[in-house]
Amino acid sequence: MEFLVHLEQAIPPEMDRDRLAAIKAAERARGEQLVADGKLRRIWRVPGRRATYSLYAVDGPDELHEILSSLPLFPWMDIEVKALSSHALDPQHRDEPHQRGGT
Repeated sequence: MEFLVHLEQAIPPEMDRDRLAAIKAAERARGEQLVADGKLRRIWRVPGRRATYSLYAVDGPDELHEILSSLPLFPWMDIEVKALSSHALDPQHRDEPHQRGGT
């Protein structure tokens, strides 16, 4: 299954800078592992905000929850998730028989 995930960070301004740097380094390492595992397929940042949109490919909502809650910045994130389904006009899925005729 594919999910579009919007993450908005709400890091307290009083957080210790060294602690924040360590958390951000761990967040990057976790993200790189998710990319290597094929779970995190795309990620876009929102200019001017501490926010991203990400495309995840996972087995289902339980796996996505496990992944999101494993992120080091998870305690300071507001997360919105949308499940996605292929569209008949999606160029990546045009030749799949189950995609023809649907919208």
